Amino acid sequence: MKMKITLHGVAYEVEVEVLDEGEGFYDKNGQAQVPRIIPAVPAPAFNTAPVLHPAQTAADIHSSEKTIKAPVGGTIVEVKLRNGDKVVSGQEILILEAMKMHTSIGAPADGVIKSIPVAAGDTVREGQVLVEFE
Repeated sequence: MKMKITLHGVAYEVEVEVLDEGEGFYDKNGQAQVPRIIPAVPAPAFNTAPVLHPAQTAADIHSSEKTIKAPVGGTIVEVKLRNGDKVVSGQEILILEAMKMHTSIGAPADGVIKSIPVAAGDTVREGQVLVEFE
């Protein structure tokens, strides 16, 4: 049986074989069979991931030396430092959870924390200021 399937706006024609109950992976003699897949056209390659410089992270793109902004919307899991604390470049300041994944938010440069206007449990949106430096 032939079927037409559309995926991401691209139509594919595929051939599907309907099997009787009990058929499929073993023939009538008990020999293992490999299911047949007959593509009509090759699937297109989609690459929608942002291109980052190897030394950059999503947090780097949303930060400057004076502020750190949320790279994605999510929930603050833990704030590890507080106002007035000195930090070194890369030191973890807080942890943001988005889509069940934890993202460590670190200092973009050496400095002193002026304010952290978020707390554990807060929901933040992408681009919201998480940390300000003096």
